[in-house]
Amino acid sequence: MTSSPLRQRVVDLLVENCGIDRSKLEAALRESQAKGRSLGHLLVEGGLVPEKELLATLSKGLGFPPINLSRTQLDPALAELVPERIARQYLLIPVSRIGNNLSVAMTDPLNVLALDDLTLLTSYEINPVLAAEEDVRQAIEKLYQHPMGKLESLLKETGDGHGPAENPMEGDEDEVLDLTPFGMAGQRGPIMRVVDLMLTDALKARASDIHIEPYEKQVRVRYRIDGALVDAFILPKKHQNGLITRLKIMSRLDITENRLPQDGRFKVRMEGHEVDFRVSILPIGFGNKAVLRVLDRDNLSVGLDELGFLPGSLLAFRKAVSRPYGLILVTGPTGSGKSTTLYSILSEMNDPARNIMTVEDPVEYQVEGITQVQVNVEIGLTFSNVLRAFLRQAPDVVLVGEIRDLETADIAIKASLTGQIVLATLHTNDAPSSISRLINMGVDPFLLASSLIFVAAQRLCRQICPRCKGPEEVKPELLRKAGLEVPKGRSLSRGKGCAFCRNTGFRGRFAILEAMLLDDSLREMMITRRPLDDLRAYCSSHGMKSLRQEGLEHALAGRTSLEEVLRVTAED
Repeated sequence: MTSSPLRQRVVDLLVENCGIDRSKLEAALRESQAKGRSLGHLLVEGGLVPEKELLATLSKGLGFPPINLSRTQLDPALAELVPERIARQYLLIPVSRIGNNLSVAMTDPLNVLALDDLTLLTSYEINPVLAAEEDVRQAIEKLYQHPMGKLESLLKETGDGHGPAENPMEGDEDEVLDLTPFGMAGQRGPIMRVVDLMLTDALKARASDIHIEPYEKQVRVRYRIDGALVDAFILPKKHQNGLITRLKIMSRLDITENRLPQDGRFKVRMEGHEVDFRVSILPIGFGNKAVLRVLDRDNLSVGLDELGFLPGSLLAFRKAVSRPYGLILVTGPTGSGKSTTLYSILSEMNDPARNIMTVEDPVEYQVEGITQVQVNVEIGLTFSNVLRAFLRQAPDVVLVGEIRDLETADIAIKASLTGQIVLATLHTNDAPSSISRLINMGVDPFLLASSLIFVAAQRLCRQICPRCKGPEEVKPELLRKAGLEVPKGRSLSRGKGCAFCRNTGFRGRFAILEAMLLDDSLREMMITRRPLDDLRAYCSSHGMKSLRQEGLEHALAGRTSLEEVLRVTAED
């Protein structure tokens, strides 16, 4: 952000040389400061001044030399000086380096924050030059080219591609693969670098899973981004064995076993933090299919406030978590964010005064300060057996990965009655159904009513991309189907699709919650085994919002689209 005298100088320049109305310019300047957007972009976007005229005026008046990036040859080595994240955040690109001076093309050379960050990051003296926004964006795409763009040249180095292309990776089981530019620049074979590029690209795309799928004549790679699978690239069939062998080596799996499923894991380091990958290898008709699950521990410590819950649901959740003991259930299908929610609770509870223990299948995230046990049914290490052992370890908080049977449910309930907070997941479609499910399992209704304090049914909704977000005209029949009335003066939103969201219209996800906080009347209904419809009706009449209702509120707030809400929630 510029200082006041410099801001005023810019305003005077544009008013005098470009004929922009001063009041409109001041309004654009306030919007620029409030939203953190480039003033030049707002002026051009609003039709107040042509971009060429703007650049010429600022260059002449402020002394920043202009540059035509479309005619400038960029040195690929400069990409290692300025991370892609910084280039995209501030819309800038390094163009040349002479001695201790780094010239950087910027759309907003008055952005002091960007200049300070670059100075700290590179230890160079930064010389800003002025460039058109679209030119900068194209230069960023060119300099930080899509990692898979290098595949063709790498694969040519692998020869015929049959069999493993490199020797097995040496090192102990705790070795971490370095995906920084320095770490990837070492003496590594072509297939190894192909895998490195694939992992780097997936992490940059915010993928939660990587699917490597062999077919008769090719290998397809897809990423799961915001819950949906998207095509990433296609590999020639001849490189399939080398790719799968490399992944097996990294995961410490048997490279000679091609008939049975295998599971493993490995770690990588990228942009200053470590990410775990859980690997599943499955033999199919055309070879081994591999699915890599991305487990980023940074996503677990976000806290409940960052998950996107509406204020009422969040308040109910916090009331339950603040209780000294009791059973808290989070329900929903696979991939609905249950683990993230539970670990967010644990991260808030995790302090030296508490003994926190978890039993999971598998342990997806290793968390410092928490005792974690992985189930192993083959040797008798079941949920119920581990829970019995936990109770002799004097825990304060216990997390049960999933309640699958009566024995596990019974021990979890008894643990919650003897002074522990017990967090657990269950597979049901809504919150009231969890009561029926547990009673049908054989749980004593009286014990359940005494222990259960809160049930949260959860789904994940895709969030509209902020860069291509715009108003949406919704058909009346769709509004009637949703039971939604849009207040006058308000409109629903959708994303048009852009490079930032990979043309999906969505970027990121948030959780919607059906929050059922138990009271005495509900407990009495449980003990008397009232029908599920009666439980639902009571909860609805006492303020519990269904998943559909929560989603519609988010749609009205412009956070997601109506179609997305209808996709992820069932009709009430």
